[in-house]
Formats: sequence, C-alpha cells, structure tokens
Amino acid sequence: MARSHQSDKLEALLAGVVAENGLELDAVIDTKQGSMALVRVIVDAPEGQSGVDSDQLADVSRAVSKALDVADPIEGEYLLEVSTPGADRELTLPRHWRKQIGRLIRAKMRDGATLQGRLLDADEEQATLDVDGVSTTISYANVKKARPRVELNSEE
Repeated sequence: MARSHQSDKLEALLAGVVAENGLELDAVIDTKQGSMALVRVIVDAPEGQSGVDSDQLADVSRAVSKALDVADPIEGEYLLEVSTPGADRELTLPRHWRKQIGRLIRAKMRDGATLQGRLLDADEEQATLDVDGVSTTISYANVKKARPRVELNSEE
C-alpha cells in the first residue's frame, strides 16, 4: 500500500508525541471509512520492553488526540483509532524482526519458496531462522511477506 503525503505529515506530527509517552510510532494510516476520514495510529513498545498495556495505550491516545486538535491537520470530521500492531503483524522493518526473536516465523520469499522456523537472530540486513534444525539466514530484500505465527500451547 502506497503511503500518502497526508500520512507522512501526520507521522511527522505525532512521532514526538508518541515518544514522549514512552512508545514508538509504528505507522500512521489515513483512509476513509464510508464518508468519514479515519486516522489509524499504530504504536508499539520500544525494543527491550515487552508490550503496551492498556494504561499506556489510553495515555498515548489522549496525547495524540490533543496534538491533532491543536494542529488541526485534517479537514473536517474524522475518526481516530490508536492501537498496537497485534500478534500477527507483518514484519516489514528490522526492528519488527528483532522483537520476534524466539518466535515461530513464516516467510514467503520472492522466489516463491515459503520458510517457517524459529527466529534465532535478526540485524539490519537479515534474519536467521531455525528451519527443521537447520540454521537458515535470509536477507530481508528477498522476503516478500513475513509474519510471526501464533502458537497455542496447551499444558496438560
């Protein structure tokens, strides 16, 4: 999905607001929901933190709303949605990969292959997966789409 100029402007406006609340701005998506403008602000915990709790999400939501009210960058009425990326977010940036170390990852490669394995390591250029006991390094440039797999473990 191509980013809009409006999304870039909103991201520039909101990055500092989100950071002041101890979180990272993951994305700003402006779109339409029916005839109403919809602004989705996706925030995440910084690397090294486990996640975003409901109090943090409420605080950053209020701060984002206030910043948008003051700057008034959107013409007319709009809906604001502030959320976290979710457990099965697409891995598009190196930091997304690093946060998933230890989890099961499924990656569709540009050559048509599909790999699934436990993420062992990730840096700025590539990730290493344990695929059926074999350490396999993949370059992000060769990944078409990757997501963590949700694992449901039942303990008996």
